[in-house]
Amino acid sequence: MRCLVVVGAQWGDEGKGKIVDVLAEQATIVARYQGGANAGHTVWVEEDEFILHLIPSGILNPDTRCLLGNGVVVDPWVLAREIATLRDRGIDLDGRLGVSRRAHLVLPYHRLLDAAQEDSRGAAKIGTTGRGIGPAYRDKVARTGLRFGDLRDVDRTREIVAGAAVRANVTLAGLGDARRVDTDDVMSRLEQVRRQMVELSTDAGDEIRGGLAAGGRVLLEGAQGALLDIDHGTYPFVTSSTTTAGGAASGVGIGPTLIDEVLGVVKAYITRVGAGPLPTELAEAEAERLRQLGGEFGATTGRPRRPGWFDASVARYAAGVNGLTGLAVTKLDVLDTFEEICIATGYEVDGAPVASFPDSIADLARVTPVFERWPGWATDTTGCRTFAELPGAARRYLARLEEVCGTPIRFVGVGAARRETIAVPAGAALR
Repeated sequence: MRCLVVVGAQWGDEGKGKIVDVLAEQATIVARYQGGANAGHTVWVEEDEFILHLIPSGILNPDTRCLLGNGVVVDPWVLAREIATLRDRGIDLDGRLGVSRRAHLVLPYHRLLDAAQEDSRGAAKIGTTGRGIGPAYRDKVARTGLRFGDLRDVDRTREIVAGAAVRANVTLAGLGDARRVDTDDVMSRLEQVRRQMVELSTDAGDEIRGGLAAGGRVLLEGAQGALLDIDHGTYPFVTSSTTTAGGAASGVGIGPTLIDEVLGVVKAYITRVGAGPLPTELAEAEAERLRQLGGEFGATTGRPRRPGWFDASVARYAAGVNGLTGLAVTKLDVLDTFEEICIATGYEVDGAPVASFPDSIADLARVTPVFERWPGWATDTTGCRTFAELPGAARRYLARLEEVCGTPIRFVGVGAARRETIAVPAGAALR
C-alpha cells in the first residue's frame, strides 16, 4: 500500500471501520473523504469499543495522522464531543488530527431543515438520519455554505449564517414548521467551538501530497457504501455525497493518479438501513436471527438493519464503479450456525437474466434473485487466524464469492477484534 482507498461495496455498514483500523497500522496518514456524522464506524481494541462518527478509525493507532478532507461536511459540536470522549479514554490526539479548511460545516439550521423536510415527505420518507447532512451539501453546491476557513473571520461567518438563517426560515415556514433560526443563537453556539476548530484547520491535500512525496503511506477512508452514492446508488434512497472511490481524490484534494489500490469491504451477507430496495432481503424470522447474531443495529441511529443473503450483482456493480482491486469480507463468523447459506449470483425479470445492475429503483424492485444454496460449516470460526484454519465449507463459500464477484479476496473477518482479521496472501487458492 502506498495510497489505498477503502470503500463500502454494499449499502454501508460493511465493517469499514475495523478494516481501516487494521490497515492504519501501516499508514502514516488516514483521511476521510466524504459524508458526515450520519456515518458510524465501530472499532474494537481488545475489549474496548469505540464508535466514531467523524474522526477516521486510524486515530486509534498512535503513530497515525488523521484528516477530514474537503469532501466531508463536519458538525463541529459532534467533532468536539468526539475529541473530548477520545481524550477521556486515554487517546492522545495532540498534533494527530486536522480538518481541511475547505470542508463545510453542518450547522443547527441544517438539522432543522433535514427533520422538517423528511417529515414533509410523509409515507415517501427516504430514511435520512436527520443529522443535517443533505441540507449542508445543498448549501455547498448552492455556494452559500460556511467553510472551516471562514471561521477565522467572525464577520464573514456572521454574514454567511445570517443569509442562511433567512433562507432557512422561509423554507421552514413553507413546510408548516413553527421553528425558526436565530442568527445570534447560531453565532453564540459557534463561539463555543470556533477556536478549537480553527486550530484543527489545515490543507489536507498539501499534507497528503507531502506525506506521499516523503515516502509515507496514505489510507483514504469512505463512509456509507457504493449503493448509497449520490450518482451510482439506488437513487433517491442514497446519501448526499460521492461514496465511491472516484470521490476520494477530489474529497481530499489530490490527483487520482496518486491512488494505487481500492479495497472494497463487504459483509459475508448484506444489510441496509432505512427505506429502499433490497432484492435478497430475508423473511422476518430469519432476518431477526441474522440481525441478532450480527448485532445489526445502526451505530449512529440504533435503527435495526434489514438483512439479506449475499448479493453478487451488488458486489460486481460496486467493483465496476469503484475499480476494486481487492475485497475484504467481514462478519463471516455471523454465519457459523447456519445449516444452509445462500448466494444470489444474479437477477432475473420475468424469467430472463438481467445483464447489468438496474439504474432505476422501479426496475430493481422487479428483479428476482437467482440463488445458489451452499452448506454451512457449523463450526466456530472466531479462533481462526489463517485462511487454512477456516473450515472447508467456509473456504469453499468464500471461493465462490470471489468467483461470482470477479475480485480477489484479500481479508476475511471472523470477529470484531483486530486479531480476528485474516490476511489472504495474494494469489492464494481459496479452496
